[in-house]
Amino acid sequence: MDIRFTPEETAFREEVRHFFRTEIPAEIREKVSSGKKLSREDHVTSQRILNDKGWAVPHWPVEYGGQSWTAVQRYIFMEELMQAAVPMPLQFNCFMVGPVIATFGSEAQKARFLPRIRSLEDWWCQGFSEPGAGSDLASLKTRAVRDGDHYVVDGQKTWTTLGQYADWIFCLVRTDPEAKKQKGISFLLIDMKTPGITVRPIITIDGRHEVNEVFFDSVRVPVENLVGEENKGWDYAKFLLANERAGIARVGMSKERIARIKRLAKATPAGEGTMWDDLDFRHRVAAVEIELKALEITQMRVVAAQATLDPTKPDPMSSILKIKGSELQQATTELLLELAGPNAMPARADGRIHNDMEALTAWADTAAPTYFNYRKVSIYGGSNEIQHNVIAKAILGL
Repeated sequence: MDIRFTPEETAFREEVRHFFRTEIPAEIREKVSSGKKLSREDHVTSQRILNDKGWAVPHWPVEYGGQSWTAVQRYIFMEELMQAAVPMPLQFNCFMVGPVIATFGSEAQKARFLPRIRSLEDWWCQGFSEPGAGSDLASLKTRAVRDGDHYVVDGQKTWTTLGQYADWIFCLVRTDPEAKKQKGISFLLIDMKTPGITVRPIITIDGRHEVNEVFFDSVRVPVENLVGEENKGWDYAKFLLANERAGIARVGMSKERIARIKRLAKATPAGEGTMWDDLDFRHRVAAVEIELKALEITQMRVVAAQATLDPTKPDPMSSILKIKGSELQQATTELLLELAGPNAMPARADGRIHNDMEALTAWADTAAPTYFNYRKVSIYGGSNEIQHNVIAKAILGL
């Protein structure tokens, strides 16, 4: 396989690279690069700049606001976006619920929701995991009972990322408790302002409010908000999760972080030199880079094969990308934490170290929170253990 870009693809890469570095505010990109928390306004600002350019959802069908790009162009776009530390278009909107509605939704749902999804006029969150249904998602117990032209929803969702900002939530709910557990699930779109919904924060180990619990107490949802067919929600969820797993590889993000590690190591004193003079540290950086290059080539093989696949069916190769991509993201955060050393440990109320090196090591404030936060990437989107099972069955035929 020839993995070199054509002259046209190289020109396209330069175009998107220039746009990201000149049109997305530098202060937002610096927050992404340094692992600082983005505000709701940061996400909205960045995505609307992309949307005005027609680039918020280039992977969508053209009739719904996408671009007629090749799979290679889409790959280049995402690679350059992450290397420029541009915030990803909101995952829940653009890579999860949007493609599901575009593929399986009614024409009325497409007309109502898709324009507002891509412009971030509506902020969506994900209602999949429950206290007793995480990796075994099909065990979910949140119920939706038909009552005339509404469903009445009762139950609880957890780990709802950025649910505190959300206008809408897409939920998996059990509509047939007597059916086999994967067969009795439906996919509902629920307005977060509906009476009976309560959102409670979960403060994670990095001290941030990123995830939430969401409770549903006799929440009435119009039947017109059912996506596709009743009791077919598991099929739509598999389609969604395959998109999420492929995106979790984030090769461009890991490349950007490796470049940052090298810059910081060359400026961080250690002994009579810098951390970059530590041969063992350089060897570990090189080992991660080698694995990252192997992942990049694997991802390009998957991209090259996409043209021959049914876009409505999950590609089991996404499980390989998810496993290795999440492992490498964790490896880069571990290198950053080692580089920060004791400067990563908060020592006063504002979380900053007070020492003579403070000007040089201010970046280290986010090293430990980022390291702890990235323990989750091998779990969400389907844990890596589950992905090994997918690979064994769907690829190896075991």
